[in-house]
Formats: sequence, structure tokens, C-alpha cells
Amino acid sequence: MNRQDAKSAKKRRIGRRFFYALLLSFSFLLLTFNFSLAAEAKHYTELQFAPLPEVRLPRYERFVLKNGLVVYLMEDHELPLVNGTLLVRTGSRLESGDKVGLADLMGSVMRSGGTLRYPPDRLNEILEQRSASVEVGVGETFGSAGFECLSEDLSLVFGLFADVIREPAFAQDKLDLEKTQKRGEIARRNDDPDGIAGREFQKLIYGKDSPYARTVEYKSLDNISRADLIGFKERYFFPGNSILGIVGDFDAKKMRGLIQSGFGDWQSRQNAAKVELPPVRQVSTGGVFFVNQPQLTQSSVLMGHLGGQYNSPDYPALDVLNGVLNGFGGRLFNQVRSRQGLAYSVYGYWSPSFDYPGTFTAGGQTRSNATVQFVQALKEEVKRLQSQQVTKEELAFAKESTLNSFVFNFENPSQTLSRLMRYEYYGYPADFLFRYQKAVAATTAADVQRVAQKYLQPEKMVTLVVGNQAAINPPLTQLSAQVTPIDITIPGTPTQAAN
Repeated sequence: MNRQDAKSAKKRRIGRRFFYALLLSFSFLLLTFNFSLAAEAKHYTELQFAPLPEVRLPRYERFVLKNGLVVYLMEDHELPLVNGTLLVRTGSRLESGDKVGLADLMGSVMRSGGTLRYPPDRLNEILEQRSASVEVGVGETFGSAGFECLSEDLSLVFGLFADVIREPAFAQDKLDLEKTQKRGEIARRNDDPDGIAGREFQKLIYGKDSPYARTVEYKSLDNISRADLIGFKERYFFPGNSILGIVGDFDAKKMRGLIQSGFGDWQSRQNAAKVELPPVRQVSTGGVFFVNQPQLTQSSVLMGHLGGQYNSPDYPALDVLNGVLNGFGGRLFNQVRSRQGLAYSVYGYWSPSFDYPGTFTAGGQTRSNATVQFVQALKEEVKRLQSQQVTKEELAFAKESTLNSFVFNFENPSQTLSRLMRYEYYGYPADFLFRYQKAVAATTAADVQRVAQKYLQPEKMVTLVVGNQAAINPPLTQLSAQVTPIDITIPGTPTQAAN
């Protein structure tokens, strides 16, 4: 090694020593900092937070046109956007049993089929050029049409929105396309075990012919014609049966003018018959049911019974009960998943509806060889709610999580307006949510136990398992001497249906 190489090697050794010393000093400082943090760290139960802000309704106005159309306007100038929604008192529950799927098809083709003035492609082109949208859909208990656009395009887009509602063309080729897509959905409906479980569970609770549980079949699609779509639309889409809400960056006076221009001469039906809601009862009270899917390595489980409505005076306490059962700090997660290791996912909810009884549903996914123990553990937690009061800590956790999530119902004016419209639609008071908030805050441990005893009915729980029969050990007969198999074979074929 020459002198120059030796000097270079010495410099490298000094450099490495300096680097290691620097690294050691940095590590020491980091360790000291971590110890300091650890000394100051607190358990989440010791953290102090500011009180939740009071929720206030933004300013809005409500008026009714001469033809009966109810209108809500709520200005919001934060962004140059406007969106609106028309709620219509209809729903798939009102279609006849031999034409299941009619309401959904009507909503889809009402939009995709264009209008009398604008063919589908032209309508789509106009909206796409302005990054705007107009949509229509019909769900189980209501119909809706909506639009969204920039403020500068409001006049044009609102006119298109009114055209879609009042003068849809219901193009036959678009109806044919929608029916083809629905046949594809029918053919694939048994691919998802959770989908099977949800569908068949509704049938066990409400009955297979109930409008809250029935399914679209090839035959019912065949029975639906373009004339049926027009008839369904004319029967329910009229101003006296609708609520229009608009929120965004607009001037209320000018907006009134647009509404009058678009809907003022919309004719309301004379002597419209009052809609009679279908009756509801639980058809299966208890029992164990099974869908055999040999390809599965785990079981999807649903169990429960008929529930209630949001307007029950006990709904706030039942929602606190939901908080006791669910979430990362809830009993089902702590007991069934973490401590017993019986579930990949687990839940149990009292799920009401606005104007017909909902359900109490518990369930989740578990290993095939843990299915029986999983069902037993769920029932045990339900019974424990009835026999023992929840602890002070559980009650506080459930109420705080429920009240904390409450504020997210009012993140923006659109959410607030949507709730006001929904409450009027179902006949609820405008301050319903605030009454709920106060009732949740006042809920006690005794209230939770009382509603658990009153509303939860373990003896009436229907139990449905979708899984691999050969792999479920111990067998489901340990839950009940009689286990009823469910046949999910799809009746008919797409080819037969098309003919």
C-alpha cells in the first residue's frame, strides 16, 4: 500500500467512526424522546376532548306549488355547485307479484331512454360536456330523481331534469338492454354466499312472496313491457305525490322562477288513490335453516327476527344497545371474535325502518368447524343483555360513540336537506333527529336492559347458515333436531325467459 492509499484508508476509518458516533448519539436522543413520550402517554379513557358542537339547521325555505308539489330550498354558496332531488311516493313494494322488477326497470329506463325532445345519446352528450348528471331510481319504499351541475349551467340542466321527469321516452331498446343485464344478475346471484344469506334471510322473516323479500326472476322480467313502465310512472310520478329539494349556489328568487317554469304546469292526478302499504308479519318463528355450498371453507350466518320502526319511543335506547354490542369496543367483537376466536366478522343490530317493521339481525362469518359454537355464542350475548345490566363503562362507550357519530349526519347542507325531506316523506317531525339526540344522552343502563328484555326474542330467532355441510362439525343438529334445507336453484333459464 502506498502513502496515498494509506491516507485514504485512514480518512475512511475516521469517517466511519464519526458516522457511528453520530448514529449512536441520534439513537440515544431518539430513545430518550420515546421514554419521554411513554411517560406522558395516556390510555384512551384518560383523554379529554372538547364538548361536541351544537348541531344547527342551516336556513331554508319550504313552499308548495299550486299543483301540490312541495319544495325545499337551501342556499349554500361555498362551492359553485347545485344539486337537487325529487322524492316520489312509490317503491318496488307497490309493484304486482307477477312483475317483480318493474319499478327498478322503470327508474333505469326513465333516465337511460332519453326524453321526447332529447334522444338518449344527445341527452348524455349535453350532460357530459358540462360535467353534470341527471339520475333516476326507484327503491323499495321510494322513488327519486336527482341532478347535479355547476351553478353557471343550472338553467340548462334543470330544464333537462324536468324533461326526464315529465316526458321520458322509455326507448324500447334501452328496456331490452336493461332486461338483458337483469338476466345476467339473476344468473350470478348465487355466486356470493353473503348475498345468498341476505336474500334468503329476508324470505324467512317476511315470507318469499312479501314485497320486502321477493326476488326478480326470469319469468317476471318476461312479463314486463314498455307499457307497464309508462303505466307505473303515470300512476306515481305527479306533483301532489312528490317533494323537491334543491341545495347549493343559487339565488332563491331565480330558483323559484326555474321551478315554476319547469314544474308549475305539471298536472296533478285527480282523485289519486291512497297507497295501501302491504302488511308485514314474521312467517318463520324460530328454526334452523341451511343452504349447502360445498365449495366454501367458511360459513355465513344470519339470525334474528322481526323488528320495529324509527318512530318507536324506545328507538334511542335500542340504538345505544347497538353500540354496546358492536364496534371494536363492543361485546360481540370483544367476546366472540377476540376472546373466543369464533368469527372473522361479527355484528348484531336492531335495524328499524321508517314505515314498516325492520329486523333485529345478528351474524357474521366463521370457520366451518366453529359454526355451531358461533351461533351459540351470539345467542348467549343476546341473553346476557337481558339478564345483566351493562356496566357504567360500556354504557358510556356506547352513548359517546352514538352521539359522536350523530354530528356526521350534518357534515354538509345536502345531508341536512335530505333528512328534512325524508322526514316529511315518511310523516316524521322535522326535529325528529334532535329528539333522538336528547333521548340517547338520557339513556341509562336500566333502559338498555329494559329494551333488550322487551324487544329481543331469542326464542323467535330464525337461524340461517350458508356453508359446506360436510365441513360443519359438530353438525347443525346440535342447535335443532330439525334443520331445514333451502333450495336456491334459479327457476327457468335465460334462453327460456327470452322466448
